[in-house]
Amino acid sequence: MIDALINGKLASKPIKRYGKDNKPFLTVGVFTPIADGDSIRISVIAFDANICAALFALDIGESVCLSGELTPKLWQPKDGGDVKISCDFVAHAVLTTYHVKRKRQVM
Repeated sequence: MIDALINGKLASKPIKRYGKDNKPFLTVGVFTPIADGDSIRISVIAFDANICAALFALDIGESVCLSGELTPKLWQPKDGGDVKISCDFVAHAVLTTYHVKRKRQVM
């Protein structure tokens, strides 16, 4: 686990799910830029109601910045291609362009 701050754009609409204890959580993909103009898709999960609400307000392609626990992983496609990188991320805090606008108005 790595304590990380990531920024990127939503790769998909957030999906609300329910755990075994019937508590809601959210999953969403985020494209985060890396070297040479490439990007990596990070699988994000959020449990906090405020973070879930903020992510649900966004649409595909909108910018987001998340703080939380990052777990890098390696995987190889079934066709035997090159090894690929993937990341799982547990979100603990969120910041969107909508948050920035509201904070600026308060100041």
